[in-house]
Amino acid sequence: MDKEVAFLLADLKTGQKAKIKKFTSEEIFLKLMEMGCLPGEQIEILKKAPLNDPISVAVAGYTLSLRVEEAKHIEVELIH
Repeated sequence: MDKEVAFLLADLKTGQKAKIKKFTSEEIFLKLMEMGCLPGEQIEILKKAPLNDPISVAVAGYTLSLRVEEAKHIEVELIH
């Protein structure tokens, strides 16, 4: 039986895709929920700023800019 490994969105590299599992912060959950981003949505890292903060992601038909501190509160499952 394969056990799923949880990753944080902040740890993904440019081009990696994942599925949102859960949010560990009420603040980030409310922010993304208002834009239709919920657990189960696919999310992809599009770009990272030169110092890796902020990051640009594609999710739910949007391109969003997130601070790394926010991305640390988004638990994801990698899509291979």
